[in-house]
Amino acid sequence: MNPIARANAMLRPSGTMFYGWYIVAGAAGVQFLSGILWMQSYGAYVVLLQEDFGWSKALVAGAFALTRIESGVLGPIQGWLTDRFGPRRILTIGMLIFALGFYLFSQVESIIGFYVTFGLIAIGSSLGGFATVMVSLVNWFDRHRSKAVAFSLMGYSFGGLSVPVIILCLEAFGWRTTAMISAGVILLIGLPMVQLVKHRPSEIGEVIDGGAAPGVHENKQPQVSDSRDFTAREAMRSPAFWFISIGHACSLLTVSTVMVHLVPHLTEGFEYTLAQAGLVVAALTGCQMVGQFTGGYLGDRFDKRIICTICMIFHCLGMVAVALAINVWMVLAFAFLHGLGWGTRGPLMVAMRADYFGASSFGTIMGFSSLISMLGMSIGPIFAGYMADVYGDYELGFLIIASFAFVGSFCFFAATPPKRQTSPRSI
Repeated sequence: MNPIARANAMLRPSGTMFYGWYIVAGAAGVQFLSGILWMQSYGAYVVLLQEDFGWSKALVAGAFALTRIESGVLGPIQGWLTDRFGPRRILTIGMLIFALGFYLFSQVESIIGFYVTFGLIAIGSSLGGFATVMVSLVNWFDRHRSKAVAFSLMGYSFGGLSVPVIILCLEAFGWRTTAMISAGVILLIGLPMVQLVKHRPSEIGEVIDGGAAPGVHENKQPQVSDSRDFTAREAMRSPAFWFISIGHACSLLTVSTVMVHLVPHLTEGFEYTLAQAGLVVAALTGCQMVGQFTGGYLGDRFDKRIICTICMIFHCLGMVAVALAINVWMVLAFAFLHGLGWGTRGPLMVAMRADYFGASSFGTIMGFSSLISMLGMSIGPIFAGYMADVYGDYELGFLIIASFAFVGSFCFFAATPPKRQTSPRSI
């Protein structure tokens, strides 16, 4: 099949644009808002909050760790609600809370108010973000699942690249006005965007993948089984659930550490200017975006378990490179290895769970898995910061984090597909 025919079969399997790709666009937009308004612009807000209130770095950074714990605890409830009531309702509620959090944040006058409003922002972005839209995508896609997730995650990456827009707003209008504007953007753009999302294709008379012919991906790895999907309880009884969750936690340990401490490591340890450190972050984001395309393509054709194993080795080597860097080439090697590993692995975390356990209870399964995986997101920055305080630099902390990434590679390698339960046949 030539490339044009292949693309036509993927995007227009019935002669018209498959609605699932509109959901992908909506999911990308939602994650773009989360990336640009909150997750990737957090550091810029921190600087201004410290200037205005004199709060310590640990006090302000503690809010980030607490919101990651909060998101993990919320996961099982969020997953069950999404499976029960559908993603669009949960996304709508999340967007309203997200906007309310930013509005109240713009009025903050105390550290308690900061923590409370930051908690609201975290809850809103969780309910109105990644985990919720993934429930829809895994129900709409099978053969193109990795690509659909990868394309949606591009929104978050573009959000990171667009953070300079937020920085310009912060410099021009101040953090309070910028937070107020963010609340308005969420209501005016985010709310209409989530209305695109439908839970399952049957709601509008569609079928999964739009009825794409089986021959579209001749080389795609075989599916786990055609038997019935796992319940959340059945999934948690399987070794694969725990291996994937622990491997994911090890990967988030590296990701969160880099998000919080990369710039201080470069500016304090290597005496980079903020502009030079910013270029490294941009290179890292660029490699992440390349990885997302790569992950979407490879994940629909080859064994996701092996790909994730290789990505964890990339995380490990990248952290070692930046911890021991003696020249700019080692720093760029880190950006390439960590960024490519992060971007390639990201969409496969969703697609792999859906392949193994099915789509019926995906939200609940993903939610319980997040209780484990988010430990890495919370512990990484605190541990690396503590080691830097004790030893005076990030080298030892980064090397220990790298060792956990290596352990994570064995977890993914051990996460072999579970045996599906047999569906009872109707007579």
